[in-house]
Amino acid sequence: MPALRIEGYVIVSADGMLANADGVMPDELKFEGDKKFFTAALDRADLIVHGRNSYEDQPNSPLRTRIIVTRRIGAVAPDPSNPKATLWNPAGAAFEAACDVAGVRSGTVAIIGGPSVFGMFMDRYDTFWLSQAPRVRLPGGEPCFPGVPERSPQEVLAAHGLKAGDAQILDPADGVSVTPWRRAA
Repeated sequence: MPALRIEGYVIVSADGMLANADGVMPDELKFEGDKKFFTAALDRADLIVHGRNSYEDQPNSPLRTRIIVTRRIGAVAPDPSNPKATLWNPAGAAFEAACDVAGVRSGTVAIIGGPSVFGMFMDRYDTFWLSQAPRVRLPGGEPCFPGVPERSPQEVLAAHGLKAGDAQILDPADGVSVTPWRRAA
């Protein structure tokens, strides 16, 4: 199979959460600069991968080819409600089989969550784009990765062989930044 470039995207609170205690991404974790960065990245991606509760809810969302991770099917199947989507159960088929059904054999794959989906790709990311909102705390919220909050998101990424690059400020007023975590070549 030709090369797939695997990239992850998440914005987290200062305590490493991607959602509040109700499992919902609250408005206080939504920033215009991060939204623009995320939207541009997804518009460039050849394939989006997410769990059934994660969705980017953007104007271009219906145009994007995607794989939805679910345990509701045995292996891989077209999504009957979305012609651009493929349903995939990792317990029943390899990721590459899902990519074949989705018609994507090369290019950039954007992993956008949730936590267990991020965890499945930890040893495969070429780059993980970690956006941080340092002034937001979500006590009792949903951690971004397996292993958080016992470890920080940065410690989890480093433990999987990724190294931080230079942060880019996305929203100066709120101190929101994105840091690329890249796998050493």
